[in-house]
Order: sequence, then C-alpha cells, then structure tokens
Amino acid sequence: MFGKMGDMMGKLQEMKKKADEIKSRLDETLIRSESSSGEIQIEISGNRQFRKIKIAAALQHGDPQLLEQHLLAAINKAIVEADQLNEQEMKKAATGMLPGL
Repeated sequence: MFGKMGDMMGKLQEMKKKADEIKSRLDETLIRSESSSGEIQIEISGNRQFRKIKIAAALQHGDPQLLEQHLLAAINKAIVEADQLNEQEMKKAATGMLPGL
C-alpha cells in the first residue's frame, strides 16, 4: 500500500516540477500581436503578462473611442494567442506525465 502511495507522491512531485519548468519557460516566451490595422502592437508573455504596448502616433491624437476599440482588439487577440500557447505547453507536459490524456 505504501509503495503505491509513494509512487503517486513521486509522480505528483515530478508533475509539479514539470509545471514549474513550463511556467518559467512561458514567462520568457513573448508573443507579439497587433490590431488588424497594425497601429497597436502588444507583447505578452506565455503566462499572459503584458510586457509592452506600442500605439501609433496617428491614434494618440485622434478619437479616444477609436483608440480604445483598437487597443481592446489587440489586447484580446494577444490574450487568445497566449492562452493557446499556454494550453499547448500544459497538454504536452500532461501527456508525458499521464499517458492517455
């Protein structure tokens, strides 16, 4: 009984170590995304931390509502891309640790 429990604890520790390694790698992975017009550019880490937002000069002195629309579109696109990367990395790790997932 204790042998199986020890094996499971070892697996859990190994999974935690692997998850920590993935988190660290995702912290260093940058996703660059931009609005459809390219006037707003965003850098976000694979762990969904914004690192940089660049707004074209043409939008900085124009209509604030238009700026907000472009900014929201670019942010949401970047989040979707970061979510996809994060999910792929976690699936890879889970497949290696828990075959059949």
